[in-house]
Amino acid sequence: MRVWQAGSHLTDQRDSRVDDWSWRQTRRRIGTLLRLARPHRGRTALALVTLVGYTLVALLPPYLVKVAVDDGITTGDLEALTIAVAAFIAAGVAAFVLSAAQTFFTGWVGERALADLRIQLFNHLQRLSLGYYERNRTGAIISRITNDVEALDQLVTDGISSLVQNSLVLVGTAIVLFLLDWRLALATLIVLPLMAAATTWFRARSNRAYKRVRERLGLVTATLAEDISGMRVVQSFTREPSSQATFRGINERYREANYETVELSGVYFPTVDILSSVATAIVLGLGGALVIDGSLSIGTLLAFTLYLANFFDPVQQLSQLYNTFLSATAALDRITHVLDEEPDVVDAPQARELPEIHGRVHFECVRFGYGTLPDVLHEFELDVEPGTTVALVGHTGAGKSTIAKLLTRFYDPRAGQITIDGHDLRDVTQSSLRRQLGIVPQEGFLFSGSIAENIAFGRPHASRSAIAAAAQAVGADTFVAELPSGYDTEVGERGFRLSLGQRQLIAFARALLANPRILILDEATSSVDIGTERRIEGGLRRLLSGRTAFVIAHRLSTIRGADLIVVLDHGRIVEQGTHDELMAARGPYTRLYGDWAAEVA
Repeated sequence: MRVWQAGSHLTDQRDSRVDDWSWRQTRRRIGTLLRLARPHRGRTALALVTLVGYTLVALLPPYLVKVAVDDGITTGDLEALTIAVAAFIAAGVAAFVLSAAQTFFTGWVGERALADLRIQLFNHLQRLSLGYYERNRTGAIISRITNDVEALDQLVTDGISSLVQNSLVLVGTAIVLFLLDWRLALATLIVLPLMAAATTWFRARSNRAYKRVRERLGLVTATLAEDISGMRVVQSFTREPSSQATFRGINERYREANYETVELSGVYFPTVDILSSVATAIVLGLGGALVIDGSLSIGTLLAFTLYLANFFDPVQQLSQLYNTFLSATAALDRITHVLDEEPDVVDAPQARELPEIHGRVHFECVRFGYGTLPDVLHEFELDVEPGTTVALVGHTGAGKSTIAKLLTRFYDPRAGQITIDGHDLRDVTQSSLRRQLGIVPQEGFLFSGSIAENIAFGRPHASRSAIAAAAQAVGADTFVAELPSGYDTEVGERGFRLSLGQRQLIAFARALLANPRILILDEATSSVDIGTERRIEGGLRRLLSGRTAFVIAHRLSTIRGADLIVVLDHGRIVEQGTHDELMAARGPYTRLYGDWAAEVA
């Protein structure tokens, strides 16, 4: 007996925790929606007032029918009939005006709130650290700001008003039914247990079904984004049939989930119609008998029948709204989850602006690993004087790109510190740091727009002559001059209208125009052919001149010209020095150099 009581007590505690969590989650959802509407309190209040007014007016017509029949038609009183008809028309006009106003105010507030939410989401995503984007699929992130906001759209523009309106109509109609005739009202209660059972079954099944729909829609979006982004690779390896088969399978599972909701609706809503018909039949049978024996007027029976239809319609509407509510709350939870994400790298409370730097960089006992993975860098020590070009070399996974990410403070080290001109990177603002850094990645990313706009990305207000000078310095002016619109040529999304080498030249020009004090070239010349690289060697020397530069490269010419070559192996420095010094030492660098020389030969 004690064991049973203990188990029951634990179950009660668990249920209590679940209820508390559910209530906290519900309060949080409501709080989020209220915060969205708060900047538009005036129009929100007008939407609620017109909504309540429309609902009250919508309850009048059946009663006016009763008055017209009982006081006008049955008694032959033309004046009473005329008044009832005039009131009926007036109620229709009032309902039209109030419905139009309610729709306008609700739609305005809903769309404005969602527009604000999209901006808030976009701004928040730009605050998040690089690690967030490396942990999450691009398609899933896009789905938050598109599919999930769209799911909320159905709730805030139609769902909430429908919820309030149908709830008021349901309660108001129930009260009116009892006021008209309590005997008929009690008779209709016979079908309510069946209605409640059908609604409970439908909600339980549709909850699971719509959850699968939302999950599979997110998978469809993520797969589309990934395949479209990687279309070049897909086509290069002739993987179109495989990608089509994969997407066909994902799309089929999405269709199956949607069809399950159709099947549920196909069972539930006809059931509601049948129960409504049964209730109407009961009212007609009992009410007819009461009319025959003279205890009920015909007008009252007719009005009761009309109100009864008003009673079952909101039940169907609210059941349909339940699906919208499930979809919207799940979307709201996912959006809130994104908004709850905090950047991995944040400015310290007392962080200050980084003053103009000379470019001395010092890594002191730096240890770093990604997430919960083992360390990539182990007690990394490196001191770089201003104006020094440092070549980071080593096999894949040695930690070269990690050093670049730490220097730009996309990540913070687990231990140790990184300083520039004696300033710990964690003591300065990220924006002031990155304004004095320039990065040229392996594949120069271009945004939709003109060549001039992409070169001036780091200096949006740069003059056309400065843009042209930067392009000329790195050798990009040659191919730009051959384009029909020159610097005004649209490059297309991700610069697809240009060759890989041309995109990289524009990336060099962009970095040169930004005039950074510290430059990071992350395999920046690997996508440029040997001939193009030789043409831009002069521009590259100008780009590096007078700047501290970290060069991650495999090209011999770039490595040989570095002031300092740092050889990495599994996150540790195994050698460092000039090209001649390392070749004379005949250590790991000599073997790496031999491998690269063999590849070139």
